[in-house]
Amino acid sequence: MQRRVGRLAVAGALATVTGLALTACGSGSGFSEGSTSPSDGTLTSSDDSLSVLIAASGDAEATAVQAAVGAWADESGTGAEVLVASDLPQQLSQGFASGSPADVFYLSTDALAGFAENGSLLAYGDQLSNADDFFPTLVDSFTYDGSFYCAPKDFSTLGLVINTQMWQEASLTDADIPTTWAELQDVAARLTTPEHVGLTFSPEYARVGAFMAQAGGSLTSADGTEATVDSPENLAGLTFVKELLTSGDAAYSSDLGAGWGGEAFGSGKAAMTVEGNWIAGALSADYPDVGYTVAQLPEGPGGPGTLQFSNCWGIAADSPNQEAALALVEHLTSTEQQLAFADAFGVMPSVQSAADQWKDANPDMAAFLDSADDAQGVPTQSGAADVVADFNSRLEGLRDADPQALLESFQTNYAAILP
Repeated sequence: MQRRVGRLAVAGALATVTGLALTACGSGSGFSEGSTSPSDGTLTSSDDSLSVLIAASGDAEATAVQAAVGAWADESGTGAEVLVASDLPQQLSQGFASGSPADVFYLSTDALAGFAENGSLLAYGDQLSNADDFFPTLVDSFTYDGSFYCAPKDFSTLGLVINTQMWQEASLTDADIPTTWAELQDVAARLTTPEHVGLTFSPEYARVGAFMAQAGGSLTSADGTEATVDSPENLAGLTFVKELLTSGDAAYSSDLGAGWGGEAFGSGKAAMTVEGNWIAGALSADYPDVGYTVAQLPEGPGGPGTLQFSNCWGIAADSPNQEAALALVEHLTSTEQQLAFADAFGVMPSVQSAADQWKDANPDMAAFLDSADDAQGVPTQSGAADVVADFNSRLEGLRDADPQALLESFQTNYAAILP
């Protein structure tokens, strides 16, 4: 196992926007409730310039997006201005409520349903020339009521991040990298010392849910119409997490005095953590001397599994120049441009055509992208954010709680928000 130091910037669009619930306000578009485009399916077209609203993780992301949009504007002859939001959810909601939203904008998975339901969004995904290039699991995340709404701009998955020094001190080798739950339990125990635990992660569905996925569980049926939270598979996943916690070989990051798994890992309180590829930038910035390697999460009884997080490029139903907006999104999600974004601010490309080049350029991070086919998206149903937040509060006490009771409560609340 080679010693390495994180090199990529934080994928902050994911950290900034994912998990935030946006209030769905009326679009004032003049389309009927739930409508997303003119009845004949054509796109609006005009000489109007485009406004692009983003939430940037920092100067690198803002600069890269501004440069990409500017280059497209120069080539196409259509004006375009990038606005960096100070509060993206609020500014999006205000724009829709006033009937003057940005033409193109970052949109999180948990905001999709609300804005789609009231007709604020253009469902343009199937009109993209590169629609078939996106990872299928990402298309699923931005499909609502049977319509592929918007192009995933980038994404991340969860992986197992391992402190190489602690690993070597425990006399572990590359051959010991866990590929099953039993192996994960074993190495977590061998890595646990009086100074640090073997494994840590945050007390939330966005981390614990990966184990539910590995057990073969899910939150809904494939068509999203039935809650499947209270299942034997999810119980197996949650029970396994409880066993890790009660053994003392794993601990929530909050129980270690850390705000998230990356902090607990970087500060030496844990030898392994379950985190996304944004950890690379965080470790590089805050813990540059920590050597680590990344592996795919081990398989559970249901096979391989992880969670994925993404935003898409939304287009407003009210935009007077949807045709140009679609052309801009195609440019921003092209193979070449996504690789440029990845180099500029550390995101993973959402198109399959960029995968091999990205992994060649980032071999130490390849495990994150290799997990794409086995990833489950986070909940996208309207109202899911509140239901998941309630589950998260209950997960904090999992070590002393009944996993079955937690799932039954989650099931009841989730079923209530489904159509």
